[in-house]
Amino acid sequence: MYGIILAGGSGSRLWPLSRELYPKQLLNLISNKSLLQSTFERLSHCMDESNILSITNTKHAANVKMQIQELCSTPVVLSEPVAKNTAPAIACAAKYIMQQSDEDDVILVVPSDHLIKDNEKFLATVKKGEKLAKEGYIVTFGIQPNYPETGYGYINTLKPLETGYKVKEFVEKPDLETAKKYLKEGTYFWNSGIFMFKASTMIKEIEQLAPEIAKITAQIDFTKSKDIPFLEFDKMPSISIDYAIMEKSDKIALLKLESDWNDLGSWQSIYDVSPKDKNNNVFIGHVIDKDSKNSFVYASSKLVTTIGLEDTVIVETEDAILACKKDKTQDVKHIYETLKKQNDDTHLVHKTVYRPWGFYTVIAQGTGFQTKIIHVKQGQKLSVQSHNHRSEHWVVLNGTAKVVLEGKEHILSPGHSIDIPVKAIHSLQNPYNEDVEVIEVQKGDILIEEDIIRYEDMYGRV
Repeated sequence: MYGIILAGGSGSRLWPLSRELYPKQLLNLISNKSLLQSTFERLSHCMDESNILSITNTKHAANVKMQIQELCSTPVVLSEPVAKNTAPAIACAAKYIMQQSDEDDVILVVPSDHLIKDNEKFLATVKKGEKLAKEGYIVTFGIQPNYPETGYGYINTLKPLETGYKVKEFVEKPDLETAKKYLKEGTYFWNSGIFMFKASTMIKEIEQLAPEIAKITAQIDFTKSKDIPFLEFDKMPSISIDYAIMEKSDKIALLKLESDWNDLGSWQSIYDVSPKDKNNNVFIGHVIDKDSKNSFVYASSKLVTTIGLEDTVIVETEDAILACKKDKTQDVKHIYETLKKQNDDTHLVHKTVYRPWGFYTVIAQGTGFQTKIIHVKQGQKLSVQSHNHRSEHWVVLNGTAKVVLEGKEHILSPGHSIDIPVKAIHSLQNPYNEDVEVIEVQKGDILIEEDIIRYEDMYGRV
């Protein structure tokens, strides 16, 4: 069996913690592992970890690879050069798997941002699904609804099969009255976005029902490179697997997912799965409260104090605060979209940005300058690079830094500094057994991450 983890979403409803360049699947929301890492571990109970493939957008690829590398020495990560939704992603991933194996393998496709705690029951459902998949079905895993949820799509079923249900139709996210009707009828399941099929079954359905995707996928050859070429992939239609295949195919079967499940798609859902105090509050971080009830407060960098809240959500990050009624958390995506339209970087990136080598935090910025604290983990190094539009000044705060500037090595201890001129080829490295912290002051007319020209990189970003 092979596994495909879909790891390219933006997580807009969990803003301001989730950002476009560091979305919810990369966050440690519930445990000390990210949702992506928990998904990988869950699949490793079902198959060999070398058979697990993650597909993501190119802007997330380095972080996805870094997180999987903590669990598996040889992570397989495909990066889409442009976001085209789940149908092209699944088609490319299935093509990659078919070119790696001589067998007509069963493939399990899962989103990277679900919370499932009962791995044994999940595995039991997967084993049932494998039997249906081998019979030529495309299996979807449905969640038995226990309340009229308006934030999920639904799947309506017909007569039971031996181990599942024949699917009648997929339906969009309903309004409240329609959701109540679905719940009462008893034939509707929430659409989990988890699928299972033989590689040949999915490829044939794509050829028949989505020929444009099939034609472009046929031009991609993963025997030569893991890279998905931009020129081909950019021609793909942007369409979900539901619209492209699931709603049209007559080979769809549904299995009820026997384990617990939550897609953690909103702050309400984070509240629902978190431990609560005697007043049904969830407080995370440095929070001091008096007399609040049924509320959720998340403090990531500052002290947050609250008095007399009811059914309220407050989320604090370094550069943004969200406050809303708990039943309005689905609408957070509208704030995210507004910030995006206004070209406000608060939707895009945190002040603290994680990289394979460590992280940096923006502590000050203004016209013509930007100041960061750069944290390089032991044994790691930044790429060999240059900048066309900015100079940099580095001051070591902690640890010992190795700086390579125009081919010459400089060993800097705390308090020592070095200037990096415009267009100079340089690298910040930490070959030692202690983390390094450096203050970086950038000066120039253009101060953006895109002003990086890489020449060598141990993380494959050249």
